Amino acid sequence: MPPSSRAAMGAAQLDRALGDWQRADAGPAYRALAGGLRTLVLDGRVPVETRLPAERELSTTLGVSRTTVAAAYELLRTEGFLSSRRGAGSWTALPAGRPMPAGGLSPHTAGVVPGPGEVIDLGVAAMSAPEPWLTDAMTAAVAELPAWTRTHGDFPAGLTPVRQAVADSYTARGLPTGPEQIMITTGAAGGLSLLLRQLLGPAERVAVESPSYANALQAMRFAGGRAVPVPLLREGWDLDAWARTLRDAAPRLAYLIPDFQNPTGLLMSEDERRALVAAARSTGTLLVADETMVEMCLDPDLATRMPRPLAAFDRGGSVVTLGSAGKTFWGGLRIGWIRAAPELIRRLATDRASLDVSSPVVEQLAVRHLLSPEVLPEVLAHQRARVRVQRDALVEAVRELLPGWTFRLPQGGLSLWVRNDAGLSGSALATTAERHGVWIGSGPRFGVDGVLERFVRLPFSQPPEVSREAVRRLATAAAALTGAEPVTGPAAEVPLL
Repeated sequence: MPPSSRAAMGAAQLDRALGDWQRADAGPAYRALAGGLRTLVLDGRVPVETRLPAERELSTTLGVSRTTVAAAYELLRTEGFLSSRRGAGSWTALPAGRPMPAGGLSPHTAGVVPGPGEVIDLGVAAMSAPEPWLTDAMTAAVAELPAWTRTHGDFPAGLTPVRQAVADSYTARGLPTGPEQIMITTGAAGGLSLLLRQLLGPAERVAVESPSYANALQAMRFAGGRAVPVPLLREGWDLDAWARTLRDAAPRLAYLIPDFQNPTGLLMSEDERRALVAAARSTGTLLVADETMVEMCLDPDLATRMPRPLAAFDRGGSVVTLGSAGKTFWGGLRIGWIRAAPELIRRLATDRASLDVSSPVVEQLAVRHLLSPEVLPEVLAHQRARVRVQRDALVEAVRELLPGWTFRLPQGGLSLWVRNDAGLSGSALATTAERHGVWIGSGPRFGVDGVLERFVRLPFSQPPEVSREAVRRLATAAAALTGAEPVTGPAAEVPLL
């Protein structure tokens, strides 16, 4: 039986997502089309179990023969990326037995270079846990648990002491906050889903940076929203373009990442924050500021003079803030939070009962321990030091092994946003790289409607030895596409998006 598809993708939409799939070096048309569709599935731009257009409809839109589309679909069925049933259509799938990434290395193998049969995962920008602090925090949380087990365990807005700890962290950053303004969520992703469900109507517009965080763009699509991209400049945010977009497109919401933007690592200045909040206030647009990367500052001098939160420039309820323990501590905690006006927090807590009810109690207590003034400075010093080493190792490897690629050295965050100057398609590169044992996020994952093809995101969340091997494999994949031999030499470092 065919699955109950979460979505159906029309031919025009699929055409935009495919971009320039008919390149001269792509081989037979049916293989090029299959490769483009395969990359869309692997990138997550076409979710698994999405119903694809009929062969005749897609061939007309793409301007190719129906035979080409039929052959591409058949190749994908053979590979396991497509399932079909006569009379029911075709829908995307993942083949059984795909190799799992080697990113989740166990403690005794951390830093060991993966072997030829293992896949290195550069698709996720997230760190392993800081030890012994995480274990200590979980131990402390379990010791506190008996005080909470006598309750029903469901706290839609979060445990009061945890909400207070998060509120205190905002106050320490120059934004006075009370616990009534905080809601604890299941990660920042859970918080964004709650906000979109509460605030976004069908087909309403959301202004976004281009590039932006891929999973947030996906969440907007699932919520029925229409993303309106505002391109980032080399040096940061184009405030004139933002003002025009907010005025002309009249988006209900705007989603942005002002602190070490994902994927570029850009940091918004206080003047830019003040101007953007003023522009949003004038058009009635609600700004959703994603601060999940805010603690990943890799410049020791900058860490002592970070800009105040975006909401510090808001006096009229124009800014809602998302935060998370995932990037600072460990993604496995799955604890995030929303900072908003108390009335919105109450509405979100009421609405949450039909989604995930509340966040796990033990994990909340562990995060409170990690946020304490006695623990947090030590954890941040540890995390920032090792991320800095990993960033520098990745930069060195890209300079040496991919000399035709350009990037901007970020002051924080967890990834490089890299452009290749050989004209390679990021989507084609991602597909080829997987065959060489490395997963990467191609540029179009982080954009709207298939743009940013010359870019890839390379996280520096792996140990140095693993990152170097990943870049070596990526260089081999790039050489396979260009027909050249992998080369070594210094790459340009330029302030480039």
